[in-house]
Amino acid sequence: MFPMTDARPAIVNAMSVDVEDYLHVSAFERHIRREDWDSLPCRVEQNTDRILALFDEHGVKATFFMLGWVAERYPALVRRIVAGGHELASHGYSHVRVTQQTPEEFRVDVIRNKQLLEDIGGQPVIGYRAASYSIGAKNLWALQVLEETGHHYSSSIYPIRHDLYGMPSAPRFAFRPHEKQGLLEIPVTTVWLFNRKLPCGGGGYFRLLPYSWSRWALKRVNQRDGEACIFYFHPWEIDPEQPRQTGINFKTRIRHYLNLARTEGRLRRLLSDFSWDRVDRVFLESGYANATAVGLRAAQ
Repeated sequence: MFPMTDARPAIVNAMSVDVEDYLHVSAFERHIRREDWDSLPCRVEQNTDRILALFDEHGVKATFFMLGWVAERYPALVRRIVAGGHELASHGYSHVRVTQQTPEEFRVDVIRNKQLLEDIGGQPVIGYRAASYSIGAKNLWALQVLEETGHHYSSSIYPIRHDLYGMPSAPRFAFRPHEKQGLLEIPVTTVWLFNRKLPCGGGGYFRLLPYSWSRWALKRVNQRDGEACIFYFHPWEIDPEQPRQTGINFKTRIRHYLNLARTEGRLRRLLSDFSWDRVDRVFLESGYANATAVGLRAAQ
């Protein structure tokens, strides 16, 4: 169904990791209280170290979007990420979706996490990814806040229709939200097929669908669209031994737990099948710096 060539794409794609643990997942908000986080077994450090080793094995540098909650508790992990030549970027302090914040609350959170990561990591933090891709038509003001607080790019909009997030009207590829705005927005990669934008940039789709789909779709974007892809995953997605939550519905259980044992093997194939680098180098140190300004329309 999906013919593929064996040629290695010449385009370098952007690899990214959202550094959060199973207890931070938005779908578990009703089942795991924030005040209980510190009392639960945390597995994010050991899983992120496995990812660092995996990247070293394949000679890949990546961008790590780090929760401040994790950075405060595991500062040595932050330093290992930086020492490995990877980019350190912000994922907010405690995985609060932007849709649940006022503009001022968002600004405080963004500034707090940027300063925290820079203090620990010793390098500028210029990238941001919203929790659960929670920037969309109803809160585009957040992009202006990110620029005003010193961020150069965001990867917070998913241009698909989803029950939890998404902005289907957004462009598929990197763009400037406004002609007077310097911030670059880098949507998670989608492929145009059957007259629709279909997700292929990682996360749950990478686990739920066969690897052949991801490989074919990413190659199609590289070869037919001539664009770099941006891919993401979480440390908990390579951890089938993580504590299992009870009382969750069937859809959440499938989304979170299906194929966890297969993810690392699929990642190894992905790292070999494509060329990868950090988000900042792929999108800021290239022609994307002159990306077209697109006037996004906020929801009324």
